[in-house]
Amino acid sequence: MITPQDIKKQCLNWWKELLLSNMAGEPFFPKRITRIGKITAKDILLKLSEHKAAIAELQKSASIWGYVVEMAEKNFEKIGNQNIPVCILIPSLDVYLRITRKRNELDTFTRNWQLINDEMPRLIEWCRSNPLRLISHDTWKDTIKVCKYFIEHPCPHLYIRELPIDVHTKYIEENKDLLRNLLDELLPESAIDHEEKAFEKRYGLKCAEPLIRIRFLDKALAIGPRWMDTSLPLPDFRLLNCACKNIFITENKMNFLTLPQLPDSIAIWSGGGFNISYLKDIPWMTHAQCYYWGDLDAQGLQILNQFRNYYPSALSLMMNWDTFHKYRHLVKEGTPASLQTLPLLTEEEQELYRHLQENNFRLEQEQIPYVDVVTYLCICLNVD
Repeated sequence: MITPQDIKKQCLNWWKELLLSNMAGEPFFPKRITRIGKITAKDILLKLSEHKAAIAELQKSASIWGYVVEMAEKNFEKIGNQNIPVCILIPSLDVYLRITRKRNELDTFTRNWQLINDEMPRLIEWCRSNPLRLISHDTWKDTIKVCKYFIEHPCPHLYIRELPIDVHTKYIEENKDLLRNLLDELLPESAIDHEEKAFEKRYGLKCAEPLIRIRFLDKALAIGPRWMDTSLPLPDFRLLNCACKNIFITENKMNFLTLPQLPDSIAIWSGGGFNISYLKDIPWMTHAQCYYWGDLDAQGLQILNQFRNYYPSALSLMMNWDTFHKYRHLVKEGTPASLQTLPLLTEEEQELYRHLQENNFRLEQEQIPYVDVVTYLCICLNVD
């Protein structure tokens, strides 16, 4: 038989439906719960005291919450007519709110729904698809201010902190997910870069660009005598147009810092690891020979494959079987990685990748003696 807890659970299941009917201005009550559990003659005969106690509990809760237990006579074989519950009636919204304790939430919903209707009616359809957001998010006045600003000033090309909107300075930062949903609904296609996931870039705002660090390994290439090691924001780095012949990209910062002077060469560090993605689509890098130098582990070869997706002619440095065997005594346990398909690796690199992945091996390039690195680079570039 149904219990008061079951009644509350069913009422909570109606919550979203109730909000939608509220939006549409349609009546929702009375509501009936007709699935109250099958009652058999055996239940009454063998568990009479429990049966009576269950009905008493329903009646007691009904007197507190206000629902109605509808009873009816039913004829049972052997025991004849018995008066049993057949339906639970929720007669009104007031009773429903007493059962669910949702009165405060409904007040919040009603207030925010009215505000959106008055101030931003273009969001009505969005609200019908997302009614619970009118409760979980309760700063809609400020949200509407932000939306109105972007409608009136699409792609403002300002930092978030510079936007002249009367909300606290971190409001947009703290509500990006919701604002993204709303702005995608409100703004014209011309004001949204759908290729971008970052909020700032998606809606034409300035953002803190990653810094790309560069070392000029040949003084003749340097911007000036005091600019042998410098960092540039990514947009400026794209415009560098360096006339070098060789570009060395390292996974590890210390390897970057200790690369020796080499003719016609520069070194780049984009933050290490998979931050290699920052170097995608740099026009002037396509005119030089790129070398990638990463750790000898599964992740290092995954990054090499990723880098070759940007620059197909890129070569690897000390990421081969010869290096692995020569410094086998320096190999340690790595970080487990799932096996991936890396089509841009050479046949040797593919074989090495599978070996490293299966055995979770790692040879950190920083462990290799510096003099060996310098010798290898000089041989690689045919430098005395």
